[in-house]
Amino acid sequence: MAYSEGVLQRARLRLAQEKAQYDSEAEARRAQIYSAYPRLREIDQALRKSMAAAVATAFRQGDDVPQAMEAIKKENLALQREREWLLEAADLDEAALEPPPFCPHCGGSGYVGAVMCECLQELCRQEQKKELSSLLSGKENFDGFRLDYYPTEPDPSLGVSPRQLMERTFRRCKRYAREFRLGAPSLLFSGGPGLGKTFLSACIARAVADSGFSVVYDTAGQLFDDFEAVKFGGDQRDLTQKYLNCDLLIVDDLGTEMTTQFTQSVLYRVINDRLLQNRPMIVSTNLSDSALRQRYSPAIASRLLGAFEICLFLGQDIRLMR
Repeated sequence: MAYSEGVLQRARLRLAQEKAQYDSEAEARRAQIYSAYPRLREIDQALRKSMAAAVATAFRQGDDVPQAMEAIKKENLALQREREWLLEAADLDEAALEPPPFCPHCGGSGYVGAVMCECLQELCRQEQKKELSSLLSGKENFDGFRLDYYPTEPDPSLGVSPRQLMERTFRRCKRYAREFRLGAPSLLFSGGPGLGKTFLSACIARAVADSGFSVVYDTAGQLFDDFEAVKFGGDQRDLTQKYLNCDLLIVDDLGTEMTTQFTQSVLYRVINDRLLQNRPMIVSTNLSDSALRQRYSPAIASRLLGAFEICLFLGQDIRLMR
């Protein structure tokens, strides 16, 4: 999963801190045991010296090497037997002195070879959820979506009622979140203000993140601000790379920003790069198809209206009904 550099840095820091605490607690337990049973400390020190002596002897020349190795072996076995007896007499487990690695797979490094270990992935997921929680209200879940806000009278232009249409849109969003995968289709949420676009996109964000995928959720205005900060503020690439590399990018309120040549260029780059890499997006906008064509370049409008699956939102502004 392609987590942003900020999420990855925070996860790595947490992993290092948790491993340091684990090692510190293990050392404190070991010191406490050695204080209560000094002979155990002496035996462990002797065993380490014995191992070093065995290695040195193995590289020695001479006829006495086999006898020397045998003597070291006997001494080592005697020390191990005494150690086992002391541990048993003190009712101590071997793990009290030599605890297992912080992580059985990576030892606490966060990587198995070049592959990110599950322990670091889990911390990345937790940090990503914190990041999403700071942007969302915390109330967004599919169970909280209410269809009774939408009228049952058929819309003359569509031949179905807003409630029927929104029921289909709601089912599509739930299925999208449940079945999300790399290479999933991109969605365009289109409809007037206050119809649930932000709410359902946030529901998808939480559900997809809970499934272990990297999700970036932001407003169109913030996306453009971040690209502008990188353009004029030097090396802050993480501000923008997250929009290009995450598994799912959700851009809310497209069309509320001040449209300039720069924002058009950024929007085209983000949409085009993600489409080429099969990285899905969800874009929500209050603009109609014709308004999108008027506001954005033909290349942008063509991709939004042709390469995205359009989910229509219809009804009355729910915010005014509460």
